[in-house]
Parts: sequence; C-alpha cells; structure tokens
Amino acid sequence: MQDLAATRAMMHMVAKLHYESDMPQVEIARKFDVSTATISRLLNKARAAGIVRIEVVALSSPENMTADLIKRLGLKKAFVVDAPPANVLGSLAAPLATLLEQAGLGAGSVLGIGWGRAVREVTLAGMPRMPGILTVALNGGMQQAAPHFQITEFVRRAAEQMEGKPHFLHAPYISSAELRDAFLADRSVQDIISLWDRLDVAVVGIGLTHAPKPGESTTATADETTLSRAAGDVLRHYVTESGEVLHWEGEARMIAASPEQLRRTPLTVGVAATPEKAAGIIGAVRSGMINCLVTDVNTAQAILDRLPAA
Repeated sequence: MQDLAATRAMMHMVAKLHYESDMPQVEIARKFDVSTATISRLLNKARAAGIVRIEVVALSSPENMTADLIKRLGLKKAFVVDAPPANVLGSLAAPLATLLEQAGLGAGSVLGIGWGRAVREVTLAGMPRMPGILTVALNGGMQQAAPHFQITEFVRRAAEQMEGKPHFLHAPYISSAELRDAFLADRSVQDIISLWDRLDVAVVGIGLTHAPKPGESTTATADETTLSRAAGDVLRHYVTESGEVLHWEGEARMIAASPEQLRRTPLTVGVAATPEKAAGIIGAVRSGMINCLVTDVNTAQAILDRLPAA
C-alpha cells in the first residue's frame, strides 16, 4: 500500500511539473535522478489513473459563432470570418461590403465613417459600388501622423470606391471650449455634422483602453480614475464592459457624433479583430453604440468566453 501511495504521489508531482510548470521530461528526470523513460511511463500512468485529463476542445464554426454572438449580445447582425493571420483586418472588408449591400443603401443614403486600424484596412481593401452615397466623417481630425487616425482619407477613399460624395470635417477632434464653439458656428461644419442625424449606417472601430496599473501614478487625475474603469471606446466615448458610458473632462470639447446619434443609427457596424478588445466590444454593444459586429474567429471566441453561458 505504501509503495502504491508513493507511486501515485510521484505521478502527481511529475504531472504537475510537466503540465502545469511546463518542465521538459528530461529536466524532470534530472531532478529526480531517474531516466527519461521512467518519467514518460509515470506520465502515461498518471493519465490512465485519471490524475491527468487532456481535453481537445471542439472548435465552433464561424457560422455558429455568428449565431451565438447575435443571440447572446442581442445584435441585429454579425459576421465572423476565419481570417488568415497575415491579413486579419483586411479580411473584414468582404463581410462589411455584404452588410452594406444588404442595408439597401443608395443615392442620398448617409454612411458615417470613424477612425482606427480596422476601419483603415477595410477602406483600403475595398468598398462596394453604391453611386450617389454620401460618406461623412464621424469625428474631427487629430494631430497624429499614424495612418489609422487619417479619417479624411478614409472618407475620401470610401467615396471614391463607392462612387459617392465625400463630406469632410475640417475641424479638430478636440480643442478648447472657445475654439469648439467657433467651429460649430461655422456653416460648413454645421452642414457636415447635420448629417450625423441622418445616418443610415455607421462604420466604427473599437478602441483598446489601457487602464493605469496599480501604483503607476500617485497623483491620478479625476479623468484617469474614471477612465481606469473603461474597457474600450467608440469615437472616444469610453465604456465599461457592462455598457456604461464614462464621462470625462475632454468629452465636452469633442467634435464627434454622440452616443445618442449612434444609437439612433439603423445599423452601426463595429469592425474589430483583436481578442484583447473583447471586453470593449461587449461594452460597446451593451451601450447601444454598435448593433452589428464584424470580427474574426479568435476575437469572437474571446467575446463568447466572457459572456454568461447561453
């Protein structure tokens, strides 16, 4: 009996080192001064005795994931694609084109476009031909050289590909209160932002928010404290995973479509393919700012893993 108990204890220790600590069998053998063959036999016995259980998880199909996301998040529509690792974001263009075609857009319809890496990639990959459509920026510009902030270029490219008419917003995304008021008083700016109340479809990215780490700053501002709860953002409207929109000091100085305008839009498509954004995507949907999602299988699985079981 003692020998049996000792063997089981040895199997348990070897299994923990190999499967939990990821220690190679040769190192475990050296640690216990036995042969590698002995360690291999102990691991096999541990599996046979039920000490170790190896489970192969069945992969859900993109179609099943799509149905699951629609049901569990209450989305109007969704598309999940099995994208190649080398071009994940570009692979979202085809399902987005399908959604736009299904929306019945035509001459005079208004398509709002936000910023972000995913939005940039889908406009680069190609938009469907829809002559006469109006493309409009959903927020002002930012003094950033990064390609994914060039919203004017996204609006121009989308209009060119769709054979529509671009409407550019020549105003900063955020400024002083006085400068914001001056921009909003300008007739050309008024003409552009009035289109936000006529949106038929909006295409937006979901930002990845990095909350301050504990102890990172001992003089956190009120904004930093508030936004540390954020899971992500849509046009810099920050949300928690539960869908609460967080208000911050800079919000009053933004020139961007409001959460209310996005909620009133018949189809607001979030395009995102980063598993780390799962919580932010869930929050954006629960806030009502997006009601349709285009993503890849890895991100879809990360979202479903965070949701209560159906």
